[in-house]
Amino acid sequence: MEIPQNIQHQLSQFQQLQQQAQAITMQKQTVELQIQETQKALDELKKAADDADVYKSAGNILVKVDKVELNTELADKVETLQLREKTIKRQEERVMTKLQEMQTSLQEAMSGAGLTPGMGN
Repeated sequence: MEIPQNIQHQLSQFQQLQQQAQAITMQKQTVELQIQETQKALDELKKAADDADVYKSAGNILVKVDKVELNTELADKVETLQLREKTIKRQEERVMTKLQEMQTSLQEAMSGAGLTPGMGN
């Protein structure tokens, strides 16, 4: 039995949204990893003596920096990354809700057309 055009269109949109959800999940994982790495660097910096020599990576070299300035820079970076993480999580929630709605709609449309709802996802 041939799949009606409107259902094919819905399936296509559903697959595109699934790909978008996967991309968002990857972004979230990347940001989470960056937060962990930056927080770890911040924790290590706090352990160092106030007069310790501290360096930060600048491309392929290390540059000596002021500990207080680096501490501020890393704390700001963590804060920025956490805001980005919140934004990505909200976006992920919206996409997942939309996916669930589309899946329900597709199953109803396929049932109404006499098709089995095996969408292959």
